[in-house]
Amino acid sequence: MVKHIHAIVADDFAALNRKVVSQLHSQVPLIESIGHYIIEAGGKRMRPTMALLCAKALGYQGDRHVDLATVIEFLHTATLLHDDVVDMSEMRRGRPTANVKWDNPSSVLVGDFIYSRAFELLVSIGSMPIMDVMASTTNRISEGEVLQLFHKKNPDTTEASYLQVIRNKTAILFAAACSTAAILAGASTTIQQQLHNYGLEVGMAFQLIDDVLDYEGTGAALGKNVGDDLAEGKPTMPLIFILQHGSTSERQLVTEAIQHGGLGKLEEIIAIVKSSGALTHTRKLAQQRINGALGNLAHIPASPFRRGLELVADAAINRSN
Repeated sequence: MVKHIHAIVADDFAALNRKVVSQLHSQVPLIESIGHYIIEAGGKRMRPTMALLCAKALGYQGDRHVDLATVIEFLHTATLLHDDVVDMSEMRRGRPTANVKWDNPSSVLVGDFIYSRAFELLVSIGSMPIMDVMASTTNRISEGEVLQLFHKKNPDTTEASYLQVIRNKTAILFAAACSTAAILAGASTTIQQQLHNYGLEVGMAFQLIDDVLDYEGTGAALGKNVGDDLAEGKPTMPLIFILQHGSTSERQLVTEAIQHGGLGKLEEIIAIVKSSGALTHTRKLAQQRINGALGNLAHIPASPFRRGLELVADAAINRSN
């Protein structure tokens, strides 16, 4: 399905990939090495693709949407580099993370370079409203990361608190990709808000399905280690469900796992998660988000590009990695 989505904006997607490579150029070899390593690791590029689709769905005729999509991809890439250091992750997209292949300081500093290159490119677009959205977005992402750190190893995290974390940490960049494309296309503030809402809902669903796959998937399919979130003591939605609805023994087991991290009880917790209805609950929440996302496309004119946005929503809920 992802290849079909890319095919809808094939020329723009090819231009995006060329722009990404060209903008990674640096006189410092290590920057190019790490930058290319993570960019070329086979990601789906869904966030920048959403920017391309939104711009084209609104009839945009210029070429700045490729620059905007590159900004979105670079911001996402920088957050991945920083996340992997904070989380001490060892695998992403099926191969060692940059912090494992090189080291933590190199990953953080190259992430900073990619952030700054994104804002150089953003300035060249020359739209103060777009810059305003992206500045706010990067601020919200940082808040989300800190909130997640605050809730780490905290079994008292509520569903509402967790949704706030993923709204800031993950969904807000999906929203920005869509709303800034609408700004670039000269759309009304109503359409800008509707596409912001569409992107936010898709991003929320995307993260909720990620939570499901952390217990339902395999390492080979996910491109990361199964149980990574549990190992880090992150109270994700399936675990929060068990803490709210599980038996006394189940709640105790999950509480201890969150408090201490590690994978010592992984198999037991996977079994509880699968038998408790936690995954069904999380998928239901994700589907509700997708329904909301699709509703926000109602006033976008029918076209292959709007269809592409519908397919993005479908891919977010039905993905296996």
